[in-house]
Amino acid sequence: MDRVYEIPDEPNTDPVSSVEEDVIRGENPRFTFPFSILFSTFLYCGEAASALYMVRIYRKNNEIFWMTYTFSFFMFSSIMVQLTLIFVHRDLAKDRPLSLFMHLILLGPVIRCLEAMIKYLTLWKKEGQEEPYVSLTRKKMLIDGEEVLIEWEVGHSIRTLAMHRNAYKRMSQIQAFLGSVPQLTYQLYVTLISAEVPQSRALLMIFSLISVTYGATLCNMLAIQIKYDDYKIRLGPLEVLCITIWRTLEITSRLMILVLFSATLKLKAVPFLVLNFLIILFEPWVKFWRSGAQMPNNIEKNFSRVGTLVVLISVTILYAGINFSCWSALQLRLADRDLVDKGQNWGHMSLHYSVRLVENVIMVLVFKFFGVKVLLNYCHSFIALQLIIAYLISIVFMLLFFQYLHPLRSLFTHNVMDYLHCVCCHQHHQGRAENSEPPFEAETRQSIV
Repeated sequence: MDRVYEIPDEPNTDPVSSVEEDVIRGENPRFTFPFSILFSTFLYCGEAASALYMVRIYRKNNEIFWMTYTFSFFMFSSIMVQLTLIFVHRDLAKDRPLSLFMHLILLGPVIRCLEAMIKYLTLWKKEGQEEPYVSLTRKKMLIDGEEVLIEWEVGHSIRTLAMHRNAYKRMSQIQAFLGSVPQLTYQLYVTLISAEVPQSRALLMIFSLISVTYGATLCNMLAIQIKYDDYKIRLGPLEVLCITIWRTLEITSRLMILVLFSATLKLKAVPFLVLNFLIILFEPWVKFWRSGAQMPNNIEKNFSRVGTLVVLISVTILYAGINFSCWSALQLRLADRDLVDKGQNWGHMSLHYSVRLVENVIMVLVFKFFGVKVLLNYCHSFIALQLIIAYLISIVFMLLFFQYLHPLRSLFTHNVMDYLHCVCCHQHHQGRAENSEPPFEAETRQSIV
């Protein structure tokens, strides 16, 4: 049977791609077991079941207030998860009533997981056979510090399985930052107020914590893929471990500080937290309004302006949810075609962590001096010091990753040490550069990582 080749409709502006002899033929990708899909489905089902069980217990104990918030966080994240999977798979333009029904009863991830497993088993049975429909994919790759262009064939079934993986990566982020973060924060708050930790609530908090950590780790990986879309990126175990430690310390310390601050001031803390979230939420829209740009119309070719606006609002809510608890690793720009700033913006990163560090210190001081009734049997000074140190250690792991472990750090015009040197010794560096090298060389010099 003749093979049909499909070339993706992606703009390619690299001049080297037009020269055939500079293209290296790569090995065709092999299909792997979809562990990430199973893990994401397990987290979704586990957190949903434990949340509904806690709702039942709160209702049985006549704790309507706690029951309402627990159920609301579960429902909001579940609905957003279903909409994400429908949008990625473009189900509204297909005749798939069973899938839409499963999404309607909030079991969309389960049916999608079954579809991915069936696709994997089909590929496993046909292993060694050539697929009649393949696509040609070209990516840049750094080999021994040199940039080369690699081309390989991707079968239609493997591409479909990869689409399932990408959909679940985005679903995990939605679940983590729009569901698990508020759920974990609220259950920790209830635990401090009630001074008891039943097994059902502990199980819900464990599922939420794993979901948040996993979603934050995926956030970094997806940010790298989006920024360097032309490159084939591979993250080793050491890089993933560094990201996981960084994100775990950052999120857990941040959420614990928020919980202790809220438990100390109770309703008085609500205006501060709401104002903090609204500033993050409206910041991209204010920049978009000040730029005078038109609303992007290339998000999806079949979308109307209303549909585009709904997508932009959803992306902004997710962006605000991520930045409220940790750094998003991307800067949202609604006026750009890709909706994100693909540059390595050290200023945005340093501003985020500086502001968050000041906020955390203020909230910890409030807890230390006014949180007498929250944790009476523990030393508040020791707790406050531990949380600040944990947040600072997370920043150290973040700097370590970008300085030594980033897969494409050789592409950075300036690395972390250059930026810190520029901030701390700006005037000295400027005078030294003017005396030691010409302006042209100073502008074109790149740092060696």
